[in-house]
This record gives sequence, C-alpha cells and structure tokens, in this order.
Amino acid sequence: MEYVSTRGSASALDFEGVTLAGLASDGGLYLPNEWPRFSEAEIAAMAGLPYAELAAKVMAPFVGDSLTQDELLDLCRQAYGRFAHDAVTPLVQLDERQWLLELFHGPTLAFKDVALQLLGLLFETFLSRRKSNLTIVGATSGDTGSAAIDAVAGREGVDIFMLHPSGRVSDVQRRQMTTVRAPNVHNIAITGSFDDAQAMVKRMFADESMTSRFNIGAVNSINWARLMAQVVYYFASAVQLGAPHRQVAFSVPTGNFGDVFAGYVAHKMGLPIAKLVVATNVNDILHRALSQGDYSAGEVTPTAAPSMDIQVSSNFERLLFDCGGRDGKALAEQMRGFEASKAMRLTNAQREGASQLFTSARADQNEMAQALRWAFDHAGQVIDPHTAIGLHAALEADVDPSIPMVTLATAHPAKFSDAVERAIGMRPSLPSRIGDLFAREEALVELPGEYEAVRDFVSERATPAA
Repeated sequence: MEYVSTRGSASALDFEGVTLAGLASDGGLYLPNEWPRFSEAEIAAMAGLPYAELAAKVMAPFVGDSLTQDELLDLCRQAYGRFAHDAVTPLVQLDERQWLLELFHGPTLAFKDVALQLLGLLFETFLSRRKSNLTIVGATSGDTGSAAIDAVAGREGVDIFMLHPSGRVSDVQRRQMTTVRAPNVHNIAITGSFDDAQAMVKRMFADESMTSRFNIGAVNSINWARLMAQVVYYFASAVQLGAPHRQVAFSVPTGNFGDVFAGYVAHKMGLPIAKLVVATNVNDILHRALSQGDYSAGEVTPTAAPSMDIQVSSNFERLLFDCGGRDGKALAEQMRGFEASKAMRLTNAQREGASQLFTSARADQNEMAQALRWAFDHAGQVIDPHTAIGLHAALEADVDPSIPMVTLATAHPAKFSDAVERAIGMRPSLPSRIGDLFAREEALVELPGEYEAVRDFVSERATPAA
C-alpha cells in the first residue's frame, strides 16, 4: 500500500513511513493511493469477531508489508487488552432507533484511546527496527493529549511535547496530561486557542532548523495510522446492527474532522453507511462548509464542549482532496489561499462529492443541555457534552426511520462533570480505575502563544535523530 500527499508534491511512502512522518513534507496529509474494498461476504464474516481480531482484519490492507498479519494481531491484542470493557467499543440502545457507541472505555476515558493505544505500539515497533528516535509534537483541545501521553509515556525512543490552550480544557483533561510523570513527557500550556497550538505544530513540521535535527512525528489525527484505527469501530457497530445486509447511519461530534472522516473511509471500504451526520457546536465552520460551501474561520467561542472549540479542521483537507478528483496541485493552491485568508469556497465537485454521504447540524448550549436531559430522562444514560451534541444532531437528522442511528459517545461524562451536573442535576463520578487523579502533582510549563518560544523549548529538550 502506497500513500500520497493531499498536496501532491511529497514522495509516496509505505505504512511505516507515514506512521513515523505524520504530516507530509509539502504540508499535506497522507491518504492511501487507492481505497481497499471488502465484499459483502467478507463484511458478513466479521460478525462475532473479538475486537482485536476485527481490528487486524480491517486494518490489514492499509498496513501492507510493513507488518505481518501475526504482528498486527499481536499489537491489536496488546492495545485493546487495556480497555475496561471486553467489547472495547460497546453499543447501548436508547430507544427503538437511537444507539450510543461507547468509545470511552480506554485508559484515559476518551475515544482517542482506541487509536492512540495502538499508535504508541506502532511507534515503538518501527523505531526499534530503525534504531531511531522520534520527537512527537502535538496540539490538543482536550482528549488527544492525555491519550497520546498515556500511550507513549516511558517508551523507548520517543519524546512527546503536547501543547494545550491554557485554561481551555477541563480540569480532568488537564490533569490526565500533567500528572503523568515520565522523563519523555513534556506538557506545554500556551496562551491562545487550540487553533493557535495546531498552527504551531504544523509550522514546526515545515521548520528546517527543527526537521534537520529531529525526527518530528504526529499523534493528532493528521497521522494516518491514528485515523486508520478509528475506522474499525464503524465496522464493529454496523455489523452488530445488521451490516452488510442493513444500512446504518452515524452521528459524529467532531471538531478536527478525523473521527467522522474515519466513517467516510469505512464507507469507501464497502460498509453500507446511509449517512454521516457531522455534529458541531457553535464553532460551526464544518456545518457552514457542508451546508453552504463556506469554509471560513471565525473567532473560537469557548464552550462546555472544549474538544470541539475549533475553527480550522485539519482532516477536512482529506475529504476535499478525495471529493475534488484527487488533484494535489489544485488543492495545494486552494489550501494556501485558505491559510492566508482563513476563508475559502468549496468547489462544486467538493460540495457534490461530500453531499452524497454527509449532512451536518449545529447545536448551541441550550440544545446540548436538552440532549443531555433527553438521554437521561428517556434511557437513563448519562452522557458528556460532546456526545450530547452528536445526539442532538441524530435526533434532528432527516434519515429514513428504518435505519438505525448510532451516535458516537466520545468521552466519559465525568470528564465534564460541571456541564453534566448543570444539565441533569447529577454529578457523574470518575471510574475507580482513574484513582487519585486530583491528588497527584501536576507538571507543566506555561509559554506565550509564540512559535519561537515553543520551538526553543522543544529543541532544548528533545533527543536528536539517530
């Protein structure tokens, strides 16, 4: 399997190469050169498989020759053996049509664990082969940071530098990052928004003074391997609900577009997905892009769903590339215009391609709270604010009522206990496996929202490439 950049000028790489590279050298994101596809019989045969076996089967075409089937299966068993539920990503029924796909049974209580537990093992495997070091630089709006840190803390050959917007993540999210005491873990709180942090990360990938000294890698969903692992739970849930003989729809709370793009990949692989509903909060650039063709960034509005407080969705570039005829040169020009002006119009081809599978919805604070109460009152389920935004979109979606609607439950409600308590009058508790999170000492550094300050901090502490 070869991977190509959305901007057309970076060299093609194999799976091992894209896993360690993260962002392409031309600033683009990697995608497979072609989409593998399963037959109906192959999808039907996935029914009843343990999650690790299903994961190895779904991901095998993307891994190619970089790992044997036995090596891939062993890594999947290691990654998903740490989850608190044997089903890894269990389905919960809300009513005759609505379902929740619980993605928060990993060690840091968020959907990011499903991919990052595996990604940490892939890093270790590939780096040991190369006898090399990797400097991971990432930005988080909340959950990516803790999941990535848990996945690589203490691992050989890896340093991780995680940026988060100071004061704009929940206390639980921050503490899950800053209380991990390992010599290869560095937490950086910057003044500004997640978009500011993400822009710094992208700039570092293009900074020759850094890339000439360090192997810079990514754990954000710009990394193809992470996104690939998220494709699996679409297959897992759809097969349980009758696929390939029955269509399934999904509502996905999203900020950076990675989780819902994984659903698009599953559809390309033959999974009968009737509709993907992109659920946003008031930071609604994706809703405007899909409904009006207007991809224009505004000011970020802080909300009770901080992981969605994003105005630049990196993975959207992958959809624009695939729907726009895979013309890397044209997309590179389009993205350069957006990066300069923070505004662009989708082409007719991009809009038409996206509209075949995607629809979108926007939820304000009141609508989010109403969905939280609906889940509690109608089904006895306590959900987090991000999941509530997805559920609001699911309940409002214009989809054939005979098709089951699955909302991705992206985080444990106790990660956002204040917002949940305001909505339903009950404060969710952290699972016992999290232990004494609020008694542990924190370690982080506060830096100004300036690239040079972050660059210098990283360069002084990272291990140079071997």
